Amino acid sequence: MTVLISASQLADALAQTRDAPTERLVVLDVRWQLGGPPGRSEYDRGHLPGAVFVDLDQELAGPPGPAGRHPLPDPAVFGAAMRRAGVSAGSTVVVHDAGQGWAAARAWWLLRWAGHPRVRVLDGGLAAWRGPLTTVTPQPAEGDFLPRPGALPVLDAEGAARTAREGVLLDARAPERYRGEVEPVDPVAGHIPGAVSAPTVENTEADGTLRPAETLAARFASLGVSPGTRAGVYCGSGVSAAHQVLALAVAGVEAALYAGSWSEWCAAGTRPVATGPEPGPAGG
Repeated sequence: MTVLISASQLADALAQTRDAPTERLVVLDVRWQLGGPPGRSEYDRGHLPGAVFVDLDQELAGPPGPAGRHPLPDPAVFGAAMRRAGVSAGSTVVVHDAGQGWAAARAWWLLRWAGHPRVRVLDGGLAAWRGPLTTVTPQPAEGDFLPRPGALPVLDAEGAARTAREGVLLDARAPERYRGEVEPVDPVAGHIPGAVSAPTVENTEADGTLRPAETLAARFASLGVSPGTRAGVYCGSGVSAAHQVLALAVAGVEAALYAGSWSEWCAAGTRPVATGPEPGPAGG
């Protein structure tokens, strides 16, 4: 199954589902923005017919703390949220956010990590949708999804440092945060020594859709990442990095997510920090 689904393809799939109700298509609305209000209010003002709202902070992440601002959720909490949304073992799940793609990619990554193989991201998010919206909140039948974590690779802090030494560790944040010039969220500025700057925003077109696979492959190759490369990705808290993992998957590269990301790395206050435009020597 391909990673992405276009708005027109989703419209066709929704129409087919109406004609053949036995087909299990679940649409998850994961609208979210860093530091902003929960996306629930936007969802209530209008959403895709049948889409179920999922709260990133509460259901796609654990409580913030030493493990980062958006650590991996407790599998039991995540599983319950997915069953509430109607996700079952045989479901095809389509996830979307407003258009940036970061939150949708987080939901995609978590479902894939938890063992659900049939997950697609709406390319361009809700901004690409040209069909009707509704304010009717659906009441889907309870799903039977049971998380089985481990289907996608995950890094901890030690693994991230090792990847920076022995492979390629990509930093998905904005360049100025990588260089340590500004840090609007976390207590320490800079990057993991040895990590390469690779802003997630460079993976998308102006309209928020993902760039073509060949363009992405060329971009990642220029950063030292090709199929078979030991690759990892981190960001501030593991959200935009999930979008980078998705872009790498489209380019044919499997990459591990450092779930705790910079917010975990710098929280301890004892791990090395590099600043400036260069990766710096990878340490431990």
